[in-house]
Amino acid sequence: MITEEAVLDIARDMIYTVILTAAPLLLISLAIGLVVSIFQTVTSIQEQTLTFVPKILGVFLGMMIGGSWMLNNMSSFMVDLWSKFSYYLSLGS
Repeated sequence: MITEEAVLDIARDMIYTVILTAAPLLLISLAIGLVVSIFQTVTSIQEQTLTFVPKILGVFLGMMIGGSWMLNNMSSFMVDLWSKFSYYLSLGS
């Protein structure tokens, strides 16, 4: 049986990996949203759907540029998790 400490360690590493992997795309989306919002304020255009297309394009471009890094990041977490599988099973014995 796996111990509570091991579960918490896995969960902590998982949350760190998710945050590290998602942060670049979230920051791109945030920056584009801020720029479009400033543009809307300056030009008095109040179209709510105007932010979606630039954000989608920016996130898509970010995935094209950093997608291999994100995949390697997630893959290394999974390889590390599976390589320690026998260790986690032996904790309860």
